[in-house]
Amino acid sequence: MKIICDWNNCKEAGTYKAPIEKDNSKKYRLLCLEHIKIFNKNWNYFENMNDEEVEFFIKSDLTWHKATKTFGSSDNFFNILWNNALEDKLNIFKSSNFRDFKKTKVSQQDRDALQVMELNDEVKWEQIHSKFKENKKKYNTDKNQGNKKFEDKLKKITLAYSQLKKTLGKK
Repeated sequence: MKIICDWNNCKEAGTYKAPIEKDNSKKYRLLCLEHIKIFNKNWNYFENMNDEEVEFFIKSDLTWHKATKTFGSSDNFFNILWNNALEDKLNIFKSSNFRDFKKTKVSQQDRDALQVMELNDEVKWEQIHSKFKENKKKYNTDKNQGNKKFEDKLKKITLAYSQLKKTLGKK
């Protein structure tokens, strides 16, 4: 079935779509190549619009003609995200541990060293020092008949203590 051009008295095949309305609806008419060129040449979307309507169209085109919300509005997507991000349900940011942790700025190497010494991030230097002395006695090779397992453990503890002394120790 051949569709005829929708131009007055034209008998050519209508294969090109030309909008009927300016509202981005799906309504269109089919024109032949010659008549679609004439249509496009004369098409003026802003025809019969006043200056305010043209200005409104151009401004709304910046947001793809979608309604926008101010950042402060309660249902703005980014405002909702921001409020949820600041909602500290687990009280992580209110705890004194977090504030102390932020102040000390313990590096990953220091955390690893503290783990080797079986201590947590909240420990004070005096506790690190006394734990090292305690471990030195506990894993001493003379006390443990030269057991290689205890010797390796003491080496790791000594390296961990050296790391902590370098970064957290009293200067």
